[in-house]
Amino acid sequence: MDDLIQTIAVYALPVLFAITLHEAAHAYAARYFGDSTAYLQGRMSLNPLKHIDPFGTIVIPILLYVATSGAFLFGYAKPVPIDYGNLRKPKRDMAWVALAGPASNFVMALIWMIFAIVLAVTGVEEEFFSRMAQAGVLSNLVMLAFNLFPIPPLDGGRVLTSILPHRYAYKFAQIEPYGFFIVMALVMLKVLYFWMVPVMTIAHAALKLILSPLTIFLS
Repeated sequence: MDDLIQTIAVYALPVLFAITLHEAAHAYAARYFGDSTAYLQGRMSLNPLKHIDPFGTIVIPILLYVATSGAFLFGYAKPVPIDYGNLRKPKRDMAWVALAGPASNFVMALIWMIFAIVLAVTGVEEEFFSRMAQAGVLSNLVMLAFNLFPIPPLDGGRVLTSILPHRYAYKFAQIEPYGFFIVMALVMLKVLYFWMVPVMTIAHAALKLILSPLTIFLS
């Protein structure tokens, strides 16, 4: 129980930030490209309460963590309502709206990595903060990779729908009602592992490359 409480304390803030900015980024991008549905419903907000689904964001992750001893963790936020018909160029802009969420996770992972570097350089030895920084990087890389998986309604599925020719895009979009179950099956069968690890590795390498001048300067 102590381990669970410590894990929740370490991950609570990073996960809240990851979810909140991910969903707010979708809402902001949708409004930028012509759809104000999410904005009018108050979802273009940095208030976590606007995006948290009590069951999907809190109950399910805790139950799964306890049931699997931390081996399997999954959760979700309230989807941002988007009327793609309101976008100026619906098929093209759909991809940009979808990519806004993972892009926000990449930026947040970058910020948490900078925080970890600052802790190391300033000699802060408080383990809680270093663990939180690591949790922030990991949480955002997981969200980025998971959401980029090319199955609708995940962001990667939206992007693939956007770039496919109209005829194939229409057929591909029809699997969306079953997308959640397909993804869950892939997670349970550990097939998604072969997608998550390479994407997270590439994103992590990109972050280190971006921060290499700062690292060299501080060292």
